[in-house]
Formats: sequence, structure tokens, C-alpha cells
Amino acid sequence: MLNQQAERAHRAALRSIARTVGESAPPHDPETAKAGILEQLRSGSVLCVTGAGISTDSGIPDYRGPAGSLKKHRPMTYQEFRYDAAARHRYWARSFVGWRHLGQAKPNRGHEILAGWQRSGLLTGLVTQNVDGLHAAVSAADSTLVPLHGDLSQVVCLTCGHYESRTALDERLEEANPGYAEAAAVAAENVNPDGDVTLDEQWVQSFNLVTCLVCRAATLKPDVVYFGESVPAERKAAVDRLVNESSSLLVVGSSMAVMSGYSIALGMDRAGKQVTVINGGPSRVDAKATWRWRTPITPALQSLGVEL
Repeated sequence: MLNQQAERAHRAALRSIARTVGESAPPHDPETAKAGILEQLRSGSVLCVTGAGISTDSGIPDYRGPAGSLKKHRPMTYQEFRYDAAARHRYWARSFVGWRHLGQAKPNRGHEILAGWQRSGLLTGLVTQNVDGLHAAVSAADSTLVPLHGDLSQVVCLTCGHYESRTALDERLEEANPGYAEAAAVAAENVNPDGDVTLDEQWVQSFNLVTCLVCRAATLKPDVVYFGESVPAERKAAVDRLVNESSSLLVVGSSMAVMSGYSIALGMDRAGKQVTVINGGPSRVDAKATWRWRTPITPALQSLGVEL
């Protein structure tokens, strides 16, 4: 049973999940938009924000695209995960199977191009809303990369704060559930961007959940920001610094439906800084964007990279 404050946060999270992003401004002619974005990049000091669209060519579905996962699956809110033991059990059963797919995903050419732009100084930094770790896999150790919503490669105990790698946890789950992942994968549906799948309740009930290595509580959570959860203060501060240091914003592969990402565009726009969008569908920031390039992500980045 959620307390009043948690219930309000849960309802707000459900509204955020359900938000649809419609057309607020028409896309520009592709060649005109491309030329404008090339000029922006050549001017330097660009902050880039990415979303699920950058990872679809790595085999990870997006949330709100034409075949987005939200059409088939509602993500769990933080309040459900935090206060409902059955919900946690269900998540880990489904994630144990889904991790096999997500954990094997590799960075695509789009990730590599953006990492190259970081190394060359075209970008002041890169803020990703994704939790798949694919930007980190190709970024230089000293690059300014902010994983706004965390990374699925780490797990934290909500009771004592102990951290564990997802790989180590996966080994413990495998030991507690021999053969489960392979058998359940046959019945699973809809690999989702947050690393889980859809499973029938009978599979969930037969899954054995392990506990924290330190305090033995069954309150392990992926170290990612769920809907209904706040972005950690240090990441907010890192984003604020990048916004102040950057002259313009380039949104890549995101509808910017979630406020934590959308607020970055709002801050840039309020400061009178240019905002541009490369996305396969409409974006929440389209009406504020100088250029709107409606296009598949990886080919667009490749074509820009050739001309820079």
C-alpha cells in the first residue's frame, strides 16, 4: 500500500509514461535541415542529448516510435518497485531473461560517430537518456558523458546501498535458476528498452530471486532512474554545467517526452541558445527547434560525418 506522497508520485509517473508526442511543428526539408545542422556542428560548443532512437540499430527497441515498446508494455514505476515485493520479483524474473538480449547489444555506427565528435571537440558533452551503456562502450575515458538515467550494468540495494555489477548478479541468478533463462526465453515476448521481457505469471512464480550480499534484503534494484524517481543531484549538476558551457543543443533520437530530458532543451531555449532535432518522429521540442530533421538516425549521422 503506497502512502499519500508515493501515490501522488506514482500517478505522476503514469502520466509521464502515457504522454504522447504529436506534431507541434512540421519537419524541414531534409537537405535544408542537414545544412543547418552542419553549420551548427562546425561552429562547435554543441551539447548533444540522445534518446532511444540512437540504439534501435543495435537491436534495442525505442519507447514511443512506430513500433515502440510502450504500445505493448508499461514500464514499472519506482513506487511500484520500491514498495511492492511482488513487483520486484516480477521485474527480476523478466529482466533475467531480457538481459540476455540487452547485454549482448553492441554500439552501432551512430554511437561511434558521436564519440568521434566528442574526441574532436565538436561536442562539449553528451547526455544520454538511455540506460544501455552503449555510449560508454565507445567513449574515451576522459569524455564528458552523462548517463542521465543511469546504467543497467550496475545494481544497488535499496536497503543498505551496496552496489554489485549486473554481471555478478546474473551469475548468482543463474546459480539459483539453472536453465531458467533458456527455457523462459522461448515463451518470452517484447524485449523492452529497460531490459526486461513479457512473461506469463507461471514463469514469474517459478523464478527464485536472490538477495543483497551484504544485508540479505530482497531489495536489489537496477541502478537506473525509474519513472517516478528523481535524477541524482550530481547528474543534474553535471548537466547544468554543460548547458552553461554550450552554445547550442542537438537532440538525437529522442521524442523528449520525459521531463528530465525536456528540461535541458527548455534551459537552452530560455538562454537564447539554438536547439535542433534529428529524430525519426515528432519531438516535444520541435516548436522550439531551429532545425527539425525527420530521418533515420544512423544514416543521418553518417552523412553528417562525411561532410564535417
